[in-house]
Amino acid sequence: MIRKDAGQGRVEAVHRALVLLKIMGKEGSLSVTEAAAVLDVNPSTAQRLLATLVGDGFAVQGAGKRYEPGPEFLGPGAARNVPPLREKLRPYLERLFERVGETVHVATLIGTEIRHLDGVEATHHALRFGLRTGVTLPAHRTSAGKAMLADLPADDLDARYHVALSGARGRGKEIDLAVLREQLERTRRRGFATNFEESESGVAAFAVALGTIDGERAAFSLAMPVARCSRSDIPKFARQLIGTASEAREALGL
Repeated sequence: MIRKDAGQGRVEAVHRALVLLKIMGKEGSLSVTEAAAVLDVNPSTAQRLLATLVGDGFAVQGAGKRYEPGPEFLGPGAARNVPPLREKLRPYLERLFERVGETVHVATLIGTEIRHLDGVEATHHALRFGLRTGVTLPAHRTSAGKAMLADLPADDLDARYHVALSGARGRGKEIDLAVLREQLERTRRRGFATNFEESESGVAAFAVALGTIDGERAAFSLAMPVARCSRSDIPKFARQLIGTASEAREALGL
């Protein structure tokens, strides 16, 4: 039986299938394990979704049992000439790196998790934060996640966490939604989000949401060892993040 999310009025199985299609279109392929992690479902559920896409011609199983876009997805109506999000934001990501001199990333929001889509590492520092490209993390523990969650309408936020926490994997998660809402309100007031050792020990991070681009919510973030982060740095980092994000939004017509 297909379950409808009462909080958002969407058919969850359809939403999950569309998320997998977007990832295949962007990344080229994905495995059952990767699909299960992105959707926060059991591998058997991810396998059934992918099998359905294969059966309807929207996906094919390629080398190494990875799933790739199928003929229906790649048909004449598909906009294959549209540059992927990574390419659109890369010039502004590099611009941000030049301005702050710290490791920077582009992240996207998938459900209640973020995925680091692209990054530039500050290799000139002996003590630095390494690239996390391809890594997924809980949104509520990261600066990029909090920046994007703060952009969501209240009912969308509640619906996402209702789905995430009501599933089999969600029962073990400890998320204080009242505290999260307070953090998101503070993020909205300041215009940027912070993360001081919430996602990783010894790491300080800052982020600004970019809004929705090609149907995906995105954010710029910068991260550094907390030992090198002084309070006097924060206004400068926030100013550069906000300024670069504004330039990207203007150039992309957002």
